[in-house]
Amino acid sequence: MSIDNEPNVAQSDGSQNTLLDMRNIHIEGFSDEQWHPIIKGVDLALERGQIMGLIGESGAGKSTLGLAAMGFVRAGCRFTQGEVNFDGTDLLKLKDAQKRTLWGTRIAYVAQSAAAAFNPAHRLIDQTIESASRSQLRPDAESRRDAVGLFESLHLPDPANIGQRYPHQVSGGQLQRVMTAMAMSARPDLIIFDEPTTALDVTTQVEVLASMREIVEQHNAAAIYITHDLAVVAQMADIIKVLRFGEEVEQSETRTMLSSPKQAYTRSLWSVRSLEKPEEKGEDIVLSMQNIHAAYGRVQVLHGVTINLPRGKTVAIVGESGSGKSTAARVITGLLPPGKGDVLFNGEALPADLKDRKPEHLRQIQMIYQMADTAMNPRQTVEQIIGRPIELYHDISGAKKAERIAELLNMIELDESFLDRLPAELSGGQKQRICIARALAANPDVIICDEVTSALDQIVQEGILKLLLRLQQEFGISYLFITHDIATVKAISDEIVVMYQGEVVEQGLKSEILNPPHPEYTELLLSSVPEMDPDWLTELLGSRTN
Repeated sequence: MSIDNEPNVAQSDGSQNTLLDMRNIHIEGFSDEQWHPIIKGVDLALERGQIMGLIGESGAGKSTLGLAAMGFVRAGCRFTQGEVNFDGTDLLKLKDAQKRTLWGTRIAYVAQSAAAAFNPAHRLIDQTIESASRSQLRPDAESRRDAVGLFESLHLPDPANIGQRYPHQVSGGQLQRVMTAMAMSARPDLIIFDEPTTALDVTTQVEVLASMREIVEQHNAAAIYITHDLAVVAQMADIIKVLRFGEEVEQSETRTMLSSPKQAYTRSLWSVRSLEKPEEKGEDIVLSMQNIHAAYGRVQVLHGVTINLPRGKTVAIVGESGSGKSTAARVITGLLPPGKGDVLFNGEALPADLKDRKPEHLRQIQMIYQMADTAMNPRQTVEQIIGRPIELYHDISGAKKAERIAELLNMIELDESFLDRLPAELSGGQKQRICIARALAANPDVIICDEVTSALDQIVQEGILKLLLRLQQEFGISYLFITHDIATVKAISDEIVVMYQGEVVEQGLKSEILNPPHPEYTELLLSSVPEMDPDWLTELLGSRTN
């Protein structure tokens, strides 16, 4: 292919079916007034119809390498060596304007944080078809019909009308699926999926994974699938590449990698998440939702929800996207006043609206949000982000504040070199850990954790869960843990609440909920948890069809 008759483009000497051929990629990032290596001589080749899984812990360079496949690096980074041959053209030899003609049309990117990828001022349908419209791939009316079809295939609710909503009017999981539809709208040749199912519940994830795989196969495209979820990559990838510290650890066909990884580091990834906390029943209720009804405008979301959180214990709320999990959290924190019902803290009814609550109530109930990208001020440093609640709630400044910030960074396994960094200079996992430190800075009694480990790799997830359990044991913190990850539920919870369509399906001790017999919806949830078997997704969908 030739782009604008650009001369001297490099031609791949791979097979005729090779779509992407990245060679000896070196990327550096600028911090502390000097350049540091991020990617150190990695090769990557991908044929049409192939999906490559990129795995490795946070900071391994997965997202940086995925973006490099587009010929792109983030601000503060640069290519120093290598070639990125896309369909025979070295993207690194093209001007930015020429690359932009490919981005969104022939090469698409599905980001980890959907909330940060949408313009809040435009409707979802208009943003979904933007690339297809810009490339004049088809008439806008046809693009809109196609988008509705994509919404339906990705199992979005009310696919014919959801595109008329704005980004803030849908759940995080729904927004992630709309972004996937946006990437697929122009039917690109290469799709980079960067943790695309992070925000999805397990029932939705099954259908979305199948849709993604089907799109790649039907259109003879290729995909890079970046994830920390090993069971997910087992369903999606034909080949797996393992990264660590910006270098390739090993690469092989998926079945071979799963059955017999060669390197000790890869084997360590396979062995994590054995953590499982023994449950304990609590009688002293610190926080309670009593018969809560809540709505967004005329749309009723919660229908008579009652949830009790015992002091010093963890209650996990599970359910599919749109079931009301995060809405319940917004009611508790006063961000969404309920139409009916009460939120009790230590037996006292809290004012329904955040603005009417006392500062001490705000300190005692903290929340860690699902979307770390949008939960932090992009212009504030890590030091400012963590330091603000220390000053606000404890009136501590100067050397004592600096000492407390350093202590909190140590708790989340980061060091003081992060103090002057901005959110854009952090990996997804690092951003989430900073949000956890900010909540801890208030010394709260209750922390509402909304999918707080969803952006973290397996190794860091386990470390964060152990940290949260240790803090609970030391300080008696109570957690309301919103998650779609059943492994996390087993690791962290004492009790489980199952929600569906704004109602509580069942609640009880972990052992009661996870062991049969189950109500129909709970059975669906538990059966949708991916397994480390490449045939699991195909067999599951086949069994449900039959």
